[in-house]
Amino acid sequence: MSDDAPIELAYDKPLPVPDAHSQPFFDGTVRGELMLQHCAACGQWMWPVRVRCIDCLSDDVRWEASAGLGTVYTFTIIHQVFHPGFASAVPYNVAQVDLDEGVRFLTHVVAVANDALRIGDRVRVEFERISDAVALPTCRLLA
Repeated sequence: MSDDAPIELAYDKPLPVPDAHSQPFFDGTVRGELMLQHCAACGQWMWPVRVRCIDCLSDDVRWEASAGLGTVYTFTIIHQVFHPGFASAVPYNVAQVDLDEGVRFLTHVVAVANDALRIGDRVRVEFERISDAVALPTCRLLA
């Protein structure tokens, strides 16, 4: 094995499988961008992925980078192992975050003790690099 060989990290958690509609989102995460759909006709931001605007039904929906800033709307602490890949992470938080663009998404807030996480905390999206082809959005508290 040469010193230049890529290091393969074991990742036992389930990974998302992009489809034709969600691929731009996942391409963005690899670049370190949180891509959201934005309606060119009425300005509505959307998540999850849609083929038409949820407000005006236009099909002129484009992918644009989010500022990646938001507020913890709610969260829970997971104590039970629902998938073997998460066994070493228990307990961990799962949070709903309201992004400043007006969409709510599900994520994990990293680098904070579960008992220190609060509704209303301001967060910034960052990305956990799993491989050259996969990065997952997480959030970190703003200082």
